[in-house]
Amino acid sequence: MALLSSSSKWPTLPGYFHDWALVDVETSGLRPGRDRVLSLAILTLDAHGRQTGEFSTLLNPGCDPGPVHIHGLTPARLAGAPTFDEIAPQVGALLSNRVLVAHNAQFDYDFLAHEFAHVRSWVPVSRRLCTLALNRLVGPATPDLKLGTLAAHYGVRQEKAHDAQDDVRVLSGILRGSLSAAERLGLSLPLLDCPPRQDYKPYVPKTPCAYRNPGRLEAGGRLVQGMKVAISGDTQVSREELVARSVACGLNMTTSVSGQTSVVVANDPTAASGKLRRAATEGVPLVDEPAYLRLLESVQPGQTKGTVRQRPAAETPVRPPTAPPAPAPSVPAQRTAVPPTYVAAADRPLTGHRVLVLGGTHQEAAEARARAVAFGASAAVNLSASVSDVVVLSGGEADRRMTRITALGLRVHDADWLLAPTTTLTLAPVQSTAENRPDLAAVLVRGAVIDLSDTGTAWTVAAAWRQQTAYEVDVVAFAVDAYEQVPGDEDFVFYGAPEHPDGTLRLATDGPTEQAVTADLERLPLEIHRIVIAAAIDGAATFSDVGAIEITATCGIGVAPTARATLDAATTERTMILAEVYRRGEGWRLRAVGQGYDHGLASLARRYGVDIAE
Repeated sequence: MALLSSSSKWPTLPGYFHDWALVDVETSGLRPGRDRVLSLAILTLDAHGRQTGEFSTLLNPGCDPGPVHIHGLTPARLAGAPTFDEIAPQVGALLSNRVLVAHNAQFDYDFLAHEFAHVRSWVPVSRRLCTLALNRLVGPATPDLKLGTLAAHYGVRQEKAHDAQDDVRVLSGILRGSLSAAERLGLSLPLLDCPPRQDYKPYVPKTPCAYRNPGRLEAGGRLVQGMKVAISGDTQVSREELVARSVACGLNMTTSVSGQTSVVVANDPTAASGKLRRAATEGVPLVDEPAYLRLLESVQPGQTKGTVRQRPAAETPVRPPTAPPAPAPSVPAQRTAVPPTYVAAADRPLTGHRVLVLGGTHQEAAEARARAVAFGASAAVNLSASVSDVVVLSGGEADRRMTRITALGLRVHDADWLLAPTTTLTLAPVQSTAENRPDLAAVLVRGAVIDLSDTGTAWTVAAAWRQQTAYEVDVVAFAVDAYEQVPGDEDFVFYGAPEHPDGTLRLATDGPTEQAVTADLERLPLEIHRIVIAAAIDGAATFSDVGAIEITATCGIGVAPTARATLDAATTERTMILAEVYRRGEGWRLRAVGQGYDHGLASLARRYGVDIAE
């Protein structure tokens, strides 16, 4: 299906009518709040795609400009530029009451949010649209979703990469083409609410406790570095001083009590506090303040956490910014065998196809997707340009997407087609052309594993579900040790704490039905053996209400997925482990899991040793 749009018309669907502020920033690094914006460009469009304003400037960040070989912005070029506080009012006026648009929008939005925080203000934007996320939904016939690749696909000339002014011009063409393609597919735009916030603070490095948790304080025993300590109630020494002295001794101070807490400091053990009730339930010992102060005088040395594996100099890849991505890793044998009633392992006639299943009960749809995967296809959860076949089960004829499917001329089948697709329709492998590119990602069934290449680039595991889902799904990640416990509460990444203090683990939200976890595997401490990626549903809804969740693994921003899996495992469950990234010798592997649980996120977090406040 060709969605080329060098002459695309602006969409006519009312849901696509917004005033837009297209943004691109060049920065001194990748950490918002720590690094600064060096160059900013904004292009404003009205609801019909007509340009209404334009602004661009270099900025003096007051710090080292970072990777000059990428953005070309030397200290000399930036020396006479204005500071952000000088242009903040003008930038605010251009963004106000408009939808912010950017490619990898969370990056640009977070940098702007921190720049506004530096001048004691906030980004006057209530919604944003990521063109990278939008094109993941569209699924254009491109080898990847990088800005330059999409520019070529949508007929936009790119003159100077990593130049904010040219990038935002290119972005305007990509937006036009993407909206036109999305309209043809009948997609809802992945607009993400981001109400103005004033809680963005400059980056302050946080040093997690450097020692492993040795367990509970024994009666008559001594404190050991790494012990988790909670304080409940009033203290004679100020709470701040008590915490500071404890941290200086190598203790891990927490704000709540769990089964992993070593001791609770409380002067009134009879007080009706949530911490003391939880301590009683978990059997956590209590000490009063005078006893605790005496224990602080002789804290025993603890076991330090593992350090990051250092790549030998000879291994360090030297790759110019324009070099092609490393080839996808090979897929080892799957651990979950293909059911023999479906198809022999050597006979996979649907390899390269994307199959969308409509209608049926949750169980019927799950079985249909499993059959499609067994024949070599990948199972889609949304209609996109990459979908090659549609299977309609009972009730699927009434699906709102059928009108678009008919207009697009997609191949439509009934459930019997999946019993033996080669007997009813001869399908050669999809040819790799500009208009019909096969899905080259490795398709993983539940329990299957794949090796992750060691290229020095962070890996991202993204989860997506059906666009029309009315339930809130939260993706989280736990970085656990060999004992399946988080070394510290900071090793739990979720919507309230979306980034590990050292930046090795991050959570990104790219749309209402897509969230992703990015892990810098080479920088993870050696004690981290596994990253558990899970999803949870708010309220009383279950995963049968949400339906299938598709996960993809990619190495880098905008690159094609290395692997994908569609998980139907959960029905009545409210939390589900989606995938695990785990050490295998000197390397890492990804496993598609799909294991659901009836309990909520708090119970799952406690299972991995996270302190959850009562």
